[in-house]
Amino acid sequence: MAIDKKNLLTRRNFLKGAVGISLLAAGAYFLPGTSLFRRAQNSARMLSGDLHARYVRQIITGTPAASRRIMWEADAPLTDAAVEYRQPGSEDIRTAKAADETFTDDGYTSNQYGATISGLQADTDYEYRIISTDAKSEWHKLHTAPAGSAGYKLLIFPDSQSSDYSDWAKMSQDAWKRNPDARFFVNMGDLVDNGEDHTQWQAWFDAVGTMIDTIPVVPLMGNHETYDQKWKVRLPEAYLHYFDVPENRSAQFSRYYYSFDYGDVHFMVLNSQWDETNDFKQGLMDEQREWLQEDARKSTAKWKIVLIHKDVLQYRIHNRPERQEGISDVGEAFMPLFDQLGIDIVFTAHLHTYRDRGHLYNKQPSETRGPLYILTGVAGNVRYPGLWIDHAYDKVTAPQPETDNYLTMDVTPDQLTVTCYLPDGTTIDQIHVTK
Repeated sequence: MAIDKKNLLTRRNFLKGAVGISLLAAGAYFLPGTSLFRRAQNSARMLSGDLHARYVRQIITGTPAASRRIMWEADAPLTDAAVEYRQPGSEDIRTAKAADETFTDDGYTSNQYGATISGLQADTDYEYRIISTDAKSEWHKLHTAPAGSAGYKLLIFPDSQSSDYSDWAKMSQDAWKRNPDARFFVNMGDLVDNGEDHTQWQAWFDAVGTMIDTIPVVPLMGNHETYDQKWKVRLPEAYLHYFDVPENRSAQFSRYYYSFDYGDVHFMVLNSQWDETNDFKQGLMDEQREWLQEDARKSTAKWKIVLIHKDVLQYRIHNRPERQEGISDVGEAFMPLFDQLGIDIVFTAHLHTYRDRGHLYNKQPSETRGPLYILTGVAGNVRYPGLWIDHAYDKVTAPQPETDNYLTMDVTPDQLTVTCYLPDGTTIDQIHVTK
């Protein structure tokens, strides 16, 4: 979402809010799975020789049926860092050497490491742990993607940018508890409110702890990932270091956009931040248009889905009568391609409001042709109540004033089912796409 001066967060305000919540709810925050509980566990591990690995996470790869990228942060530099993995209980333990990916941003040095485990069997349980010269972490669960047309479920979270990330933590964890069979989760961009502020990244990782080390994340870059502490645009340094997503063979925009197959679905993760990057390097939009056509046409998957942060529609705003309803610059650039390439669903975000537009073809509503377009809503506590005037293409709108929401998508051989929920699990909307 574009910067709203009323919602700007200084680091001081963010920390004050986080400290206040911790003090007011210390009992709740010390429960298993919370940040304080994990810190206490980690302190005990250090005394016993176990490895203290923070923010352990699975990152989607281009071949999730056979591989997984594992990343984490350590308190201090590690010697001979690696990842061990096996089928549960097996004595056949394999090892993948980790690369040192330490970086400094916002005056904070992250002792970060990453390793790719590969040669896995499809639709199979594994477990992995972090090791160094003289320490080992606990085992974490991992399940590979299915081959072919086997069904599965995924979780989709809209923008999670927040003031203290407690709402995001509760909603994401509750969604995970309600959907323990979800195979991976998507976060639709604007993961944090300020991309340079390392304390917000730490809060984001804490919020998705126990989920992100068990199932892989599919992250999108949003405009807030490109802001520095002075709210000026910069390149998304922290985001690119925190998420080793699949490569796209781009010389200028490596890992800005990517694709992967999960079962019989081809996911194409696009990047809508060409306005933010143009001052530093140009060509992001045109490069992606060419890449998308090649990537979609060579895919043999039955279903094709696009994930992109900024929305394809332009909305009127109550306090800006000059702004007209229509198609956004993102829509003008990509909607014709989505029609040509046979995209089944397009998920967007950025506007912090859930809207189901149904199918659109040639930039017009259609009963049978064109992709289904879903504006995914909001998952953090930065909201814009009453800002948008409904678009003529909106078929379903979340209850007003809006609160958080999340989505699931169930994949079966002949149908995709998208369901949107309020934080308490109440269904807002459900749509079926058949083929």
